[in-house]
Amino acid sequence: MAESDRVLSVQSHVVRGYVGNRSAVFPLQVLGFEVDFVNSVQLCNHTWYKHVAGQVLESSDLRVLIDGLKANGLIDYTYLLTGYIGSKSFQEEVLKVVQELKDICPKLKYVCDPVMGDNGQMYVPEELAPIYSEKFVPVADIITPNQFELEILAGMSIKTEQDAVQAMKLLQERGAKNVVLSSGELGREKDVMITMGMSETGEVFRIEFPRLEANFVGSGDVFAALLLAWSKKHPGNLQLACEKTVSSLQAILKLTLSSAEALAKGGTPDIGQLELRLIQSKAEIETPPTGIVKSGKLEDI
Repeated sequence: MAESDRVLSVQSHVVRGYVGNRSAVFPLQVLGFEVDFVNSVQLCNHTWYKHVAGQVLESSDLRVLIDGLKANGLIDYTYLLTGYIGSKSFQEEVLKVVQELKDICPKLKYVCDPVMGDNGQMYVPEELAPIYSEKFVPVADIITPNQFELEILAGMSIKTEQDAVQAMKLLQERGAKNVVLSSGELGREKDVMITMGMSETGEVFRIEFPRLEANFVGSGDVFAALLLAWSKKHPGNLQLACEKTVSSLQAILKLTLSSAEALAKGGTPDIGQLELRLIQSKAEIETPPTGIVKSGKLEDI
């Protein structure tokens, strides 16, 4: 990997726990990337806890930071990664940053995790959805929606794998180069979930992995970061990059769940006990385990 591989990550931050940049920066660094990061919000912990407090970065604050980097000649990024954005004004400023960085760094790849919600529930104001669909999709080199977010971006219901393929194709027709459904409840068995992808060459694949009976926070942020890293290491092979991403993530989640269950001593783990075990999974991040996922071209499985 060249010394110039540097990521700018714009996401949320928590003092305790793992979401946003706390979930993304460590895996990227372990895999050899320099990571600069801007925290769109800074909270004491993620929002599933009873009490949440912190600060929100305004669009003008983001502009000050970017202008400062430009003034010192420090805009030399090979990747831009964006995640949680909480307001329309900040979203619009992020879009300007995407366009600026692509102008300054012609080889820059933009990985967009369009964090809007999951399981039918929006996490952000609804006014952000059309901007993602109309403005962010066309400039994304890789976009990583979950099933609910893909439905919003494509403007259609996704009940089958064929629906997912149609939705991913719609995003590509709008300009997205590579579309990855990070997680979907479209498995052919109840205890299986899937990741699906459509590469810029039009190849479609699916990856099956076991469903874990727990609600994890921050796993989508880890997914996007790992996919950025493995897509760099395996250029032109989105399927292999996704296989390694899902394999590492599943290892992290399995360790997290087993550790949480041990702490719960027979009870149901609480949200604190289910914080991701990222540090303890360093080896699995560096070397994704084999045998966890089943992968192939859509027509082959």
